[in-house]
Amino acid sequence: MSTLESSSAAALLPRRPDPARVQRIADDAQALAAARTLAEQFAAGAPERDRKRLLPWAELDLWSDSGLGAITVPREYGGADVSYATLAEVFVILCAADPALGQIPQNHFGVLGVLREIGTPAQKARLYGEVLAGQRLGNAGPERRSASVNTILQGTTRLTSTPDGLRLNGQRFYSTGALFAHRVPARATDDEGRAVQVWVPRDAPGLTVVDDWSSFGQRTTASGTVTFEQVPVDPQDVLPVWQLADRPGLFGPNSQLIQAAIDQGIAQAAIADTLAFVRERARPWVDSGLEHATDDPYIIADVGRLQIDLHAAHEVLQETAHTLDAIAAYESIDAEASARASVAVAEAKILTTRIALEASEKLFELAGSASTRAAHNLDRHWRNARTHTLHDPVRWKLHLLGNYHLNHVLPARHSWN
Repeated sequence: MSTLESSSAAALLPRRPDPARVQRIADDAQALAAARTLAEQFAAGAPERDRKRLLPWAELDLWSDSGLGAITVPREYGGADVSYATLAEVFVILCAADPALGQIPQNHFGVLGVLREIGTPAQKARLYGEVLAGQRLGNAGPERRSASVNTILQGTTRLTSTPDGLRLNGQRFYSTGALFAHRVPARATDDEGRAVQVWVPRDAPGLTVVDDWSSFGQRTTASGTVTFEQVPVDPQDVLPVWQLADRPGLFGPNSQLIQAAIDQGIAQAAIADTLAFVRERARPWVDSGLEHATDDPYIIADVGRLQIDLHAAHEVLQETAHTLDAIAAYESIDAEASARASVAVAEAKILTTRIALEASEKLFELAGSASTRAAHNLDRHWRNARTHTLHDPVRWKLHLLGNYHLNHVLPARHSWN
């Protein structure tokens, strides 16, 4: 399967999917089957894409054609409206195959969660329709730190009214998926000082996406810079995200569930490669008196521990997803229910972070020095785990849990809780 070099990526616009080729997924079982099919196709090329930083344009076109992008669209708008449990497992499956490629749709589903909670019926019908036709959503992420931007929730991006209509100006970074997207939702501040989300078409005049992502991990997410220069904005493409601060919901836990699932996928891939290398290539230690590394009692014990931790993280991830499914079924979600969702997903995020880091580091200890050879590219697991788990610090997840259980302080409502 061919991919395109990153040197030309900034000049490219994504191909618009042919709606006739886009599958319509009807239920959870079909969503999981589609994810497994894509994972088989994505896994073989993952090491090479990471090594050479080959951006997955062709692979994302397959993703669009699979229909997976519409699995959370409500049934009344033509989607499968799959469970949170299925959504999480889709990301685990894809990220075990290629976590960078698997991460690219995270913001697609994150902004769809925002649309579900605050979009008007007309906005939902139009934007869900685009997604059902295979179009992808990226994200213009937080701004870089500056004198006026101290936290990820602050920013200088502005949506202003002019005699010629609404105009968007600003620069964002950490924009995972924006390069490959057909729309680039961006957070901005309007004339009244309120936070809004602007769903900008990728080909809008004044929108520039620069592939300047240079992290040592998750190398092909193209999570670089997005610049808006007097970008004309249709008022119907603006969502009032300021309302979410006062409206209990699941947009934050939905986003965090996906982040935890990505780390779970990284852990699964690292452990699978550990087992394969120990079986096929590792040598027993000279003092063990053994013929095979697979008979080493210390390696066996460590593999047992990894499997326990991996299983525990996966079970808590699924339990968290079921919690979100139960809360989503409520007639209305109050502050306590929203808090329980954030608490549940914090537990999952802590465990998936720990197993992703543990598994990707333990790989080398168990597999031995031969596993560090560049030809194997096994360090990608640790690089991906270390990079992605920095998305939101687990020390604050621990604080969130302790403060909730000890003092019953409800977590703040935003995309990182």
